[in-house]
Amino acid sequence: MSQESTSQQPALQRTTPSSPGVSAPALQMRQRTVQCMGPHGLHRMAYTEWGDPANPRVLVCVHGLTRNGRDFDHLARALADRYRVVCPDVVGRGRSDWLQVKADYGFPVYVNDMVTLIARLDVDEVHWVGTSMGGIIGMLLASQPHSPITRLVLNDVGPVITATSLQRIAQYVGRAPLFPTMEAAEAWIREVGAPFGALTDAQWRHLTVHSVRALDGGQGGFAMVYDPGLGDAFRAAQILEDIDLWPVFEAVRCPTLALRGAESDLLERATFAAMATRGPCARTVEIAGVGHAPMLMDPAQIAVVRDFLLEA
Repeated sequence: MSQESTSQQPALQRTTPSSPGVSAPALQMRQRTVQCMGPHGLHRMAYTEWGDPANPRVLVCVHGLTRNGRDFDHLARALADRYRVVCPDVVGRGRSDWLQVKADYGFPVYVNDMVTLIARLDVDEVHWVGTSMGGIIGMLLASQPHSPITRLVLNDVGPVITATSLQRIAQYVGRAPLFPTMEAAEAWIREVGAPFGALTDAQWRHLTVHSVRALDGGQGGFAMVYDPGLGDAFRAAQILEDIDLWPVFEAVRCPTLALRGAESDLLERATFAAMATRGPCARTVEIAGVGHAPMLMDPAQIAVVRDFLLEA
């Protein structure tokens, strides 16, 4: 099913700092969709876009398993003076359609959708920031010959995905309750999202507002803005061992920045250290006080990403 008609998320106030040579309207957020083809038909993928739409320098930001593109609002604002920033809702999340066949949720569909999106953007090259699942999508695409990705940021994900972290995620994905109020939704998101680190009240509210949709205008409570069927597809894999993606990582040739939450259970420290010596020999930065995964809302975290991307 599609969530497009049921989502009642409040619109983010579209204000951005002015930048030399770029008009304020050009920096405002825009919401668009692109039609993609999956194994069982067409689906729409929604995305937000920031910055000058004519800017040939494009940054694609892709979220984690149960998150959505609005996670990157803070990062997008900070980079909209230099990039056309594009933040998709991976199919089954946010404003994007839900797939009829739940077994289709997986990386072949996600990668194909991103290739379609980049074709829509009409550019030959992009920079990429991927959190968790979004980083895996980025690795898979960056490892291909003639990849459009020329600079890659992997946020708390690498070539080994621990079974422990996947089993933890399987306990909650697709099993979120209905929330009677927005406050109840925020309390649950704070609990599940505790590994994100010490976010401000405003940041937690931002995540909540864009993580839930109102049912019956709010009278029926609130539900998460992702297809519960994601959980069925995720648990069907019955992952008992770590996932090894070293051949994929070692095929990446573009400059790469790897971020790790110092308390992450998904990206182990030994894997993180090895990423600096294998494949693209990633630059590595560990973020204290955070597990899986840094949300890139904090100015210090944003600065690390911005500095790396703008080196090019």
